Amino acid sequence: MGNGMFLTEEEKKILDGEFGETLQKVMKTVVLYGQTFGAKRLVKLDGPVHLVTSFGIPMLTPVFEMMEELIKSNIKAREPFTVDPRPLDYRNVPVSIAKKLIFKVMYGKQKEYEVQLKAVGLKDDNAFTCACYLPEVGNIPKKGDILAWAESSAVVYANSVIGARTNRNSGIIELMSGILGKTPEFGFITDEGRKATWLVEVKTSNLPNPQVLGSAIGMKVVEDVPYIIGLDKFLGLGLSDDTKDYLKDMGAASASNGAVGLYHVENITPEAVEMGRNLLVDGYKSYIIDDEEIKRVINSYPVMWKNINAKPKLCFIGCPHLSINQLYFWTERIIKALENIGQKKLKITTILCAPPDVIDAFKRDEKTYNKLIQTGAKITYICPLMYMNNPLCANEAVITNSNKLRTYSTARFYLDDEILERIVRGY
Repeated sequence: MGNGMFLTEEEKKILDGEFGETLQKVMKTVVLYGQTFGAKRLVKLDGPVHLVTSFGIPMLTPVFEMMEELIKSNIKAREPFTVDPRPLDYRNVPVSIAKKLIFKVMYGKQKEYEVQLKAVGLKDDNAFTCACYLPEVGNIPKKGDILAWAESSAVVYANSVIGARTNRNSGIIELMSGILGKTPEFGFITDEGRKATWLVEVKTSNLPNPQVLGSAIGMKVVEDVPYIIGLDKFLGLGLSDDTKDYLKDMGAASASNGAVGLYHVENITPEAVEMGRNLLVDGYKSYIIDDEEIKRVINSYPVMWKNINAKPKLCFIGCPHLSINQLYFWTERIIKALENIGQKKLKITTILCAPPDVIDAFKRDEKTYNKLIQTGAKITYICPLMYMNNPLCANEAVITNSNKLRTYSTARFYLDDEILERIVRGY
């Protein structure tokens, strides 16, 4: 079973079943996964895992059965972990009775599944977010830390902005790794796997929208590693809070419009600051992104609405989840835009999505929070994609500034300024 992979004596004993049949299955799963990708050994994790499977879809029976077996064997992750967002929040994202009935079928096992997650090591009731690395949430790796995460937008952020090391693991593999405290050594965990095979040059006249830039990069390089130059001209050197937010959204788009798990940005991301263009392999490919290319990419997005001229019913902002910095940014812009036209309420129902811990922190600023809520905007902890998976919701005219949500649903993409104009004026 361990053929082609070096296993320590303890790992061999686990694989041979000396610590019980259930833990043996866990080890067998992780070893087979490693062998598939040519890993020579398992390496120790330096931090908690982050799970992608956060929703109780009844058809995931094998997952629920596996979780029950782990619980009965008293097996859990070695460190408290975080998990992707919950799918439902009827208080802040109200739905019709018909939609609620479909959601009941779609996510009917949610409560039971959350009990299972807690039993195998979920951090707490607030640990549901795709942006687990935000300070308020606390699953924050350090540069060089070896991880096993499985949410694409979190993986690309951890690898790129933080400089930690994790592969884009499949759902459940990350939990298995968290239980063992080990993950197979291949891909982004290795020095060689972190080298860039593309030089992407940003030559736009202004800072491009991060969602569109990420989309362009993802569609071009697919799963390769890009080394991006030209952004420091707009963003400055190093990592400010604004730059982190920009890279968060850019990375999420590159990971969903392509399959990017790591990027380097010259003079900004930690490994690029440290190693510069030495990160580029010999014979790298080149891609220039100018104003025309940005325009071409935006024009390539299909409109999935049945009625292309429909009036938007709903707007989602925050996929991936917003940081507290972004909540303040959108609150200020919404209030100012309404004041400019002498209006108090938004014309389109607008939902801002953020981690529960970030929402709690924002609510502590009662004055600002109340000002936002008075506009009619709502703040939720859900994943908007989970909402859009309901066929009745998918039939609605939903707008978003998220390229990830656009890619995986029928939501229509608009740039931030266009979104603001529509939610304020209603067209």
